[in-house]
Amino acid sequence: MPLVLLAAATLTSLLQQQSRDHLSDTLVLVGLALVWVLATDTFVPERLRVTSVRVVSFAGMLALAGLLMAGDVVFLIFMIACFFRALTLARMPLILLGLAATSMFINSLSSGGPLQALRDWPVPFVAIVVIQTAAIAGGLGLSRQLAEQNEQRRMAVTELEAALEENAGLHRQLLSQAREAGVLDERQRLSREIHDTLAQGFTGIITQLQAAQQASDDPPEWQRHLDAASALARDNLREARRAVHALNPEELEHTGLPEALSGIVHRWSARTGVPAEFVTTGTAATMHPEIEATLLRVTQEALGNVAEHAAARRVGLTLSYMEDQLTLDVRDDGVGFDVERLRRNGKDHRGFGLTGMRKRVQRLAGSLVVESEPGGGTAISATVPAIPVKEPQ
Repeated sequence: MPLVLLAAATLTSLLQQQSRDHLSDTLVLVGLALVWVLATDTFVPERLRVTSVRVVSFAGMLALAGLLMAGDVVFLIFMIACFFRALTLARMPLILLGLAATSMFINSLSSGGPLQALRDWPVPFVAIVVIQTAAIAGGLGLSRQLAEQNEQRRMAVTELEAALEENAGLHRQLLSQAREAGVLDERQRLSREIHDTLAQGFTGIITQLQAAQQASDDPPEWQRHLDAASALARDNLREARRAVHALNPEELEHTGLPEALSGIVHRWSARTGVPAEFVTTGTAATMHPEIEATLLRVTQEALGNVAEHAAARRVGLTLSYMEDQLTLDVRDDGVGFDVERLRRNGKDHRGFGLTGMRKRVQRLAGSLVVESEPGGGTAISATVPAIPVKEPQ
């Protein structure tokens, strides 16, 4: 800024008619001002720009600008640079002193200087200096306040971005832990099912075959044991297929969660003869596979409970997409049960499978709420975090 204003003032001065002596004096002072600005400001390393150096640089610039303006009022253009240089003096008392000095010179040198102005028009002169100094200092204070607010906003945005990134990392960690816990739970479940169904079924088959071998002399008895073994084998085959099917929800392989749940509800209603309605609210989006698989299994388990225990006349399911969570509500008008008794017992009443549903949901930092009373139907609400699938970069 000082170099630009000095060049503008010098060019304007040269375009005016001047005597040779006056022109020489002006160019000498311009040269001194140029050297002073370059030596004390432009080429000063940042590490040396301390307050004392800034004060010396400002004082020299103000003195040279004053000499130039005393000789040619057009150098008021260069004097304006002293206002900007005063704002760099760091401490507010020095800034106010520099602004006041510049204001005194710029408003009086064209008419004899500060002392002459104080003699000729003291009140207006002092008022102009005070108002001009206060206005510029007030603008500086306001700009600093705005800069501080902008910096605070920038820091808040940075902290928010860091928190969001941390939250995303926690979500990924949560899903990873849920996946590991799910694998372990699935292994334990399969182990129990194999022990309770397949292993016992094979034991029964072996027992029937051994009994048939011992009854080889009695054809009717032999045939009865053989038929029983065949029936047990078919039952075991169905159980094996059911266990394999439970490992991976095929319903989600080619459709979204709302379509998959709608298909499950429709087929369940057709099979049981119980009217069932499925509704989706909010904007559907593709969620993390663990999220969708959990809600699908909860739906299957809840409908299984209704078919086995509720004796319901109607069933309603609602899948709600919200900003940060998904909620699945399953309601029936069946016989209901005593929730408090279930809580006191600490286990599923009549084998409802609520513990398994609750564990599935809690693995994803979700919650399962069950509301029911004898004769008043049952409402199950499963809520899980809404973690959408990331789009490929």
